[in-house]
Amino acid sequence: MKFYDREKELEVLQLTQKQSLHSATFTVLMGRRRVGKTSLVMRALEGQQYAYLFVSKDSEAMLCQKFQTALEQQLDIQIYGTITHFRDLFEMIMREAVKRQFTVVFDEFQNLNKINPAIFSEIQDIWDRYHRQAHINLIASGSIISMMRHIFEDKNEPLYGRPTSKFTLQPFSISVLKHIFADHCSDYSNEDLLCLYMITGGVAKYVELLMDAGCYTKDKMLNYVCRLDSYFLTEGRDMINTEFSSDYNTYYSILQLVANGQNRRTDIDGTLQKDCGTYLTNLEKNFGLIVRLRPLLASAQSKISSYEISDPFLRFWFKFICPYQSLIESGQLKLIRANINAQYERFSGRTLERYFQNKLMETGEYSMIGNWWNRKGENEIDIIAINEFTHQGLIAEVKRNEQKINLQTLSHKAANLPQTQFGRYNFQLQGFSLKDM
Repeated sequence: MKFYDREKELEVLQLTQKQSLHSATFTVLMGRRRVGKTSLVMRALEGQQYAYLFVSKDSEAMLCQKFQTALEQQLDIQIYGTITHFRDLFEMIMREAVKRQFTVVFDEFQNLNKINPAIFSEIQDIWDRYHRQAHINLIASGSIISMMRHIFEDKNEPLYGRPTSKFTLQPFSISVLKHIFADHCSDYSNEDLLCLYMITGGVAKYVELLMDAGCYTKDKMLNYVCRLDSYFLTEGRDMINTEFSSDYNTYYSILQLVANGQNRRTDIDGTLQKDCGTYLTNLEKNFGLIVRLRPLLASAQSKISSYEISDPFLRFWFKFICPYQSLIESGQLKLIRANINAQYERFSGRTLERYFQNKLMETGEYSMIGNWWNRKGENEIDIIAINEFTHQGLIAEVKRNEQKINLQTLSHKAANLPQTQFGRYNFQLQGFSLKDM
């Protein structure tokens, strides 16, 4: 699959590259696994002098030997003797950058913590001593976002305040996803688009796998997921395993419960027979794997809330793949495929809500978008979108089948919204279905 989109991100990286001609730059690039960070960096650095250093989980001495070879080959840096400590290697890089300009990319930067936690303090010391004279474009890329945030955003950590640029690479937007699909299959259906969005969430690697395999229909995509050699069968476990270092089973159990509809704090505590508050906070704040949903404009202290897995692929994986590892191991993939079919319409209905919420946010017309329901879980509204500056808004009902949309019922629900919160907005009512994708 060819390279798509990322114009804004490319511009940021290219401007940073130019800035490094005059002063050292330190860019932190974060993004979930398979979102396309490495491809973005390689694209931005085409035609430039750079060294790409992947931080594998080796011993410090072995890693330094690999980096030494890469620096000699890619940047023609002459290094005499064998370097076994990262601090010596990094100081040599910074000294060379005083003489000339180049880029060094550390991919999976957070792995340095497992090799030697003291490395971050050593980087801080060397960076502080050399960066005013150096002309280096240093890029630290990482896919374990919780670790990357801890390294660079925790005030108690040595690298806090050192980056000159920092951003998170997001999955493809809906408009780009549609563009990619159209390039590969001009006559795709909306059902096919919904399935592509449901499985991939716009993650570049997942989209590439399906497009390159010629999976342009819903059935072909789901068949591919349930194939004996499918990348998707183990991807969820591989992704989660990189995040959790302790209490693995509790986190896994919570994610399975949320994926299967037990998404309120009381339900989760009751099922697991323990106080899961700390785990839920970590999953939301530190790992970014779940979001706490509240009725739009409800206060942060509101007890009316539920949880949802934030990543579309993981939501799909924990619902349809994770609970059935024994079937996968015994090769009973037809049963998994049949179960997806049986629950597809209901599951994809919520995915369709998220699709339209994201699509509306991408228009740039609204500052806040969410759902609404009351304390009893009644009067549910699928989408409320508001513009806090113009006081315009949209209230929408989402159904797979357009025949099931009832704007009269929606109008009644809208009339029962609390006026203290929503009275100043001028709302338009609308229905969205598969045909509107």
